[in-house]
Amino acid sequence: MDTATAAILVLVLSFIILLALNVPVAFCMGIATLLGVLVIGELPSFLIIAQKMATGIDSFALLAIPFFILSGLFMGRGGIARRLIDFANVLVGRFRGGLAFVNIMTCMLFGSISGSAAAAVSSVGGFMIPLMNKMGYHRDFNTSISITAATTGLLIPPSNVMIVYSLATGGMVSIAAIFIAGVLPGILVGLGLMVVAGIISVRRNYGKGERFGFRESFMRFLKAIPALLLIVIVLGGILGGIFTATEASAIAVVYSFVLSVFIYKEVKLKDLPGIVLQSAITTAVVFLLIATSMAMSWFLARENVPQNISAFLLSLTTSKVLLLLIINLILLAVGTFMDMTPAVLIFTPIFLPIVKGLGVHPLHFGIIMIMNLCIGLCTPPVGTVLFLGCGIAHTTVTKTMRYLLPCFGAMIAVLFICTYVPQISLVLPRLLELIR
Repeated sequence: MDTATAAILVLVLSFIILLALNVPVAFCMGIATLLGVLVIGELPSFLIIAQKMATGIDSFALLAIPFFILSGLFMGRGGIARRLIDFANVLVGRFRGGLAFVNIMTCMLFGSISGSAAAAVSSVGGFMIPLMNKMGYHRDFNTSISITAATTGLLIPPSNVMIVYSLATGGMVSIAAIFIAGVLPGILVGLGLMVVAGIISVRRNYGKGERFGFRESFMRFLKAIPALLLIVIVLGGILGGIFTATEASAIAVVYSFVLSVFIYKEVKLKDLPGIVLQSAITTAVVFLLIATSMAMSWFLARENVPQNISAFLLSLTTSKVLLLLIINLILLAVGTFMDMTPAVLIFTPIFLPIVKGLGVHPLHFGIIMIMNLCIGLCTPPVGTVLFLGCGIAHTTVTKTMRYLLPCFGAMIAVLFICTYVPQISLVLPRLLELIR
């Protein structure tokens, strides 16, 4: 066994062992990479790892992440979720299983504003699950709907993981382009979940929601306008070329601050230090993941791992359909035990050259990857959104699984539709190019 092979073997085995021991993923990647470099022995190990970690987060575009995290916290604390729930109730609450539709639509709206699945399941699920329980919906059904619907906010922009994907492509994909590419797939996932929720609601005879008169509907719409305007300001500004994604994230912080503190008045000035501290902690976690992921990606690239994996997969088959199926299955498996940020940073350099060689657009592949990893957020053993949702609902993963499985079926069906119909991801970016 040569030195390079031994180094890769040490990296992979140490990463798996550390992960199995519940060591945080960022430390798993950093330690595994360091051990791999030590095996090679020809590089200044600690210096090179520190250097690659530092350069990995030395990007102006990444400044958008802490700003969007902070704006998302203001959204979660500022009463925005409740206004969106009231607005969604006017639109879809009248139908059979209406509260399930309200839950899904609100998660789509709130997720698109906050860019965080965890914030969506906490804010929307924290309100909707007890309400649906009270109205006779089964608790585990309510929990599964909240958990899966919360991930739509990672596809409907703005989304932090899309910024990370843009970074992982080396600038091949712009943030604005990946943002707009996720809109239709995100909506399709939401509609797929609504189909499942509707079928279950009809079978279990879950009641209809309220019907609102014109005046009440109009008042609820007016109260939701300030929250909905954030989507228009952020996306409109980015897509219109008025400001960059990083500048848009700073504007989102200012707007959400004014909305939460001065308009809705649900965040007090005394709450600000705690919110800022929480955003700093979350940012530190995300950036440590990015830093160690970039160090690992550099080491894998140095040892030609992406090229070797590409050659291996192409030796199995040259069929575009089969290769995309294999990559989807791998990413679905990866999503069950790895967080989205490191998964995107590690596997984008590995799979992107393969799919590009098959004629798959990088934007299209980015949406495929994010959709796969969104499903992973809802699956054990590492599904952060799954465990957060079960904690909020005071139930267990085992009990919710019978309702989660049909939701997974809908999400996977939409995933494969988007995989083999690339126009769904590409039509809006191409339309934007024509307009510009």
